[in-house]
Amino acid sequence: MNITPLSEHHNHEITVDEQFVYDHLLECVKNQSPEQVLDRFRYLFIQARNYDDPKVIQALAKIISNFQALETFPSILNRCCHILVNRWQLNPKTQGYVVELVQLFDLLPSGMNRRYGKPYASRMNQLVREFLKSDYYTQLKRLVTILYQTQERKTSPKNEEVLGNLITRYPYLYDHCLLGANSSKEQQQTVYKVKTELEKQFESKLSKFVTYQIRVAQTGKQKLEELNQDPIIKPVGNPTLLSDRDLGKSLRHYVGTVENGYSYQDLSRSFLTHTSDVRNYQLFKDDLYEYVINSIDGKYGKNGFNKRLYDKLQQMYPKYNNSKPDEFLKMRTYSQLFNYLIVDSPQNPSHLVFMDMISNMGTTKTIGLLLKLTLACSKVKPYLEKRFSILFSHYESFSRDGAAWLVRSLEKVNVAFSVNFGNLDMSFLRRIYAKV
Repeated sequence: MNITPLSEHHNHEITVDEQFVYDHLLECVKNQSPEQVLDRFRYLFIQARNYDDPKVIQALAKIISNFQALETFPSILNRCCHILVNRWQLNPKTQGYVVELVQLFDLLPSGMNRRYGKPYASRMNQLVREFLKSDYYTQLKRLVTILYQTQERKTSPKNEEVLGNLITRYPYLYDHCLLGANSSKEQQQTVYKVKTELEKQFESKLSKFVTYQIRVAQTGKQKLEELNQDPIIKPVGNPTLLSDRDLGKSLRHYVGTVENGYSYQDLSRSFLTHTSDVRNYQLFKDDLYEYVINSIDGKYGKNGFNKRLYDKLQQMYPKYNNSKPDEFLKMRTYSQLFNYLIVDSPQNPSHLVFMDMISNMGTTKTIGLLLKLTLACSKVKPYLEKRFSILFSHYESFSRDGAAWLVRSLEKVNVAFSVNFGNLDMSFLRRIYAKV
């Protein structure tokens, strides 16, 4: 099948000189204080002078004199940064130095100041500026936002006015907002550790909040004061930006029954069983169409959505209509469906269908439909996350109020993912909502 793969990775082959610089920085960060390492980084890349190891300067001189340096240096400098970040982010006591590392770039001399000097320093200045224009630097700044907010929490969530500052709340975006095709192993390790820790924290807070709310409901308001004295169950705040009522409604929808007494998990299992041995791709698309429109409000569907969806599915890979679909073709179909329902690409960030669904069905049901599709093919979950990372990047500089619909969507995706794909036991929640 000649179908574009879900993702492509391009690996830059590391030269001897690059490896020498990486090894040097790794040795420094292991054996010297963060203050000393920051000074070294400043001398190497910001001032480009006064470094005490000529062998390192020689290696860097070869790297930056290469005719491909404009293309390769941002990746090299990114890895140098993440060798330090990977070490420092592990310990809350050293996480602040990651912020200081990024702040060093503010000290970069402006322009090609003649008294600043020599060809080597001018060339380094030029290449560092290329790094500052790159996605690597954007990703690094996002990571700093996460580490800073996680460590300091100097502002409450309600004061995080710019959408980009909310990235701490959405670990499912990290693989796409903090990593790229050429991300170094150090960068991947850092992001994985931060992501895993924040996912666990959110799941734990959500579980405790739900447990507390259930106890409140069972105890009654008149005994709430007595409940708050319970040494086992302490009052727990809502870990989302949704109201308590909206969060409760979302949990009920993503865990409880939604169609004819069945939950999304029940419906996805039934769909998978029904289509596991489907005769051909056309029949699979027909079944998928029915699976989707059963979650579309009747009036909205009849007003044109169902027809547009059917036409879109018919356009997908028609030459395979009479062939038995394999897993890869099914995955591509889901991914194309997400392109249509949410957003196509960073180059074409139109999301009119998604906005239309939210306007007509509400955020809870719209995210519920996307959850339903993801449960039917869990391998495309990263692809769904990618769609939301595109929207996040597109609206990153907007105020929260200016993209309130997206904030609600991101919050509800977080809740839906946590209770359906997380590591906590949510069976008690399913039992409760099954009775509602």
